[in-house]
Amino acid sequence: MGLEIGLGVGPIITGIDKYFNKLADWSMYLSPIATKIIPVSPATFMHVVGVVEIIAGIIVLSRWTKIGSYIVMLWLIGIAINLLTTGMFYDLAMRDVEIAVGAFALSQLSTAREQALAIRL
Repeated sequence: MGLEIGLGVGPIITGIDKYFNKLADWSMYLSPIATKIIPVSPATFMHVVGVVEIIAGIIVLSRWTKIGSYIVMLWLIGIAINLLTTGMFYDLAMRDVEIAVGAFALSQLSTAREQALAIRL
């Protein structure tokens, strides 16, 4: 239950903050490579990122936890890759990979829970 709450509420909070920048100036974490590729301003891109994070968090907290946790896992790996290409923030990239491992663990626990419930029926 703790993983589910953490991996659901965390993305929702950071997704909302992409609009307010109270926790961080999120645009500073955007890779120079990404800023050259994306067709919108970094702030607009971060707003889109925020929407994706909010949706992913909601899915984790819903009955589709397994799917949501896979989305969060892949999203965090993408963030880690972006951070690596900044030439900085290696510590944050490593942290995001570790959280992605937690998201994978949640997906596996959700699978086991679904199988146990199916056996009981």
